[in-house]
This record gives sequence, structure tokens and C-alpha cells, in this order.
Amino acid sequence: MIIDCHGHYTTAPPAVAAWRDRQIAALADSSLTPSRAELRVGDDALRESVEPNQLRLMDERGIDLTVFSPRASFMAHHVGDFATSAAWAALCNDLCHRVSRLYPERFAPAAMLPQSPGVDPATCVPELTRAVEELGAVAVNLNPDPSGGHWSAPPLTDRSWYPVYEKLVEYDVPAMIHVSTSVNPAFHTTGAHYLNADTTAFMQLVQGDLFADFPTLRLVVPHGGGAVPYHWGRFRGLAMALGRPPLEQHLLGNVYFDTCVYHQPGTDLLFDVVPTRNILFASEMIGAVRDIDPCSGHHFDDTRRYVEAAGLSAADLAAVQEHNARAVYPRLDALLRSQNR
Repeated sequence: MIIDCHGHYTTAPPAVAAWRDRQIAALADSSLTPSRAELRVGDDALRESVEPNQLRLMDERGIDLTVFSPRASFMAHHVGDFATSAAWAALCNDLCHRVSRLYPERFAPAAMLPQSPGVDPATCVPELTRAVEELGAVAVNLNPDPSGGHWSAPPLTDRSWYPVYEKLVEYDVPAMIHVSTSVNPAFHTTGAHYLNADTTAFMQLVQGDLFADFPTLRLVVPHGGGAVPYHWGRFRGLAMALGRPPLEQHLLGNVYFDTCVYHQPGTDLLFDVVPTRNILFASEMIGAVRDIDPCSGHHFDDTRRYVEAAGLSAADLAAVQEHNARAVYPRLDALLRSQNR
């Protein structure tokens, strides 16, 4: 199999964005706030949103299954208050669940959390519980910066995050560390903020000792780890200066990277630096980069081409494309086994 561990519902029916617009407009008058029941999207609309888009490209590129979460840039945790985020997260998580029910062999749902700037992360636990127990989520997306580019939240190693980690460990589900829209004009959302966040989150983990408290917690750092593989020597040196163990001991039993790197030299570097067991296949399509690379004639986000040209052994290639994901996402593995896959 080829499992894409990083997919977002970027093609949701227009009615979803219209509902969100109403919700945001109602921030000035709470009496106008729409209920979740007011969103009426039938199964046919869901099919029309993914069949000519994600499913078509998955078929063209030979991807068997995608871990499917709400659109990252639309999480927008900085908008409104906790109640705003709670309603929006529940609605978006329901949609990903419904898509996975329509195409149970092609999509496995992952959930966003109802984070809000300055609000205790423990408030996310009820939606996390619902997503796993009722919607079958195999993972969650965890935003280390709910402020939208102003970085007002404490580092991921702060104890305020611990109730979320405790629940992730209880359910044995991983979290992908994924920010949302940047409202800071200094940081382009996908070109700067996403990659900054990947790098920042990794450094926070280097500085702390999170996995001493949560030895079975698993975190996925997307987009190839941001700047991490390119500056691996810097992080190794900083770990030494901070009195931390070598990165292989300190983090690589719990931290994983995906292959959302959109050119061959970058993919080759990722595999040269990071152990194969810590790399999961992903494309993030349909996502931030949708055009065709004029140098190759192929879509930038057709990451299978880069991975298969990276010179891996057959065993390592199978690990990256399937087996590592099944190990990092045990509920996904259980789902596949229930389907005799």
C-alpha cells in the first residue's frame, strides 16, 4: 500500500465556507450565530468535492489511502473565542468523518482541535474524545500557535499542554504539529508560517524533556520538518550545548517527519539525514502548492516521484510508504486490518 499521512479537505463544498462566513459575521451579534444543523451538505455534494479532486489525483499517483483532516489554513484558531472554535472544529471534523464513511478504503479521518488563543488547551479534550470515540479519528492536528503568527502560546513542552498529551497517549493516537493561517503580515501562511512552525516546534522539543513524561507520545512534524534536516548539525550542537542527549535518543523515538518536500534535492536530503524509520510518506495534496513544475513537467506535490527516486532499498521504500504509518498510527493500522489490508 501507499499511505499518505497528510491530506486536508481543501475542496469542501462552498456551503461550508458560507457557513463559516456567517459564523464570523455573527461575532458582532451572537444572536446571528448559525447552528451546525444549518449547514446542509448532502452526500452527493461531498462526492462531487473529492472525486474529481483528491480521489482523481490519488488514483493517478497510485496512493491507496489518505489520512484526511480539515483544511489547515481554515482552522483559524485566532478567530473569535473558544465557542467559535469549538463549533467550527466539530463541523469540520464531522465532514471529514462523513467523507471517510463514503470512501472507507480511501480516507481515514483526522481531527482538528478547538484551540483558542489564551485558552487552556485542556478545553480541547472533549472534542478530541468525540473525534476518536465517535468519528473514528486516527490522529489529530495540534496547533502550537493558535494566535495565527504572533506566537503567544507557551512552548509545546509546557505543562499546560499535558491534558491533551495524556488523552493522546490514552487513545494511542499521534498528533501532527500543524499551524493555521498567519495574520502576521511578516509571515506568509504556507511559505513562511508553516515552515517556521515546523522548525520552531522541533527546537522546543530539543529544549525540553517532554518524552520523559510521555514516552509513548508520537508527534509528526510535517513539510519535511521545515528547516530541521537542512540544519541537523545545528540542532545536534544545540542539544549538546543544552545538556540534552543526542537527538537520536532524545527525540527520534517519538518524533517523525513527512515527505511533503517538493523537489528531488530536498527529498534526497531528508533521507540522507533522518533515519528512514522516522519518515512517513505524504503529499499534502490538494494543498499549498498546486502547479506543475516547469523543470520536471510534473506537479510539485507529486511526492511519490521524489521518494521513489531517492535510492531507497525495497524494504525502506515499503516502510516509508506504508509500514511506518501503520506503526505511528495504530488506529489506522487497526482500521486497515479490519478491511483485510
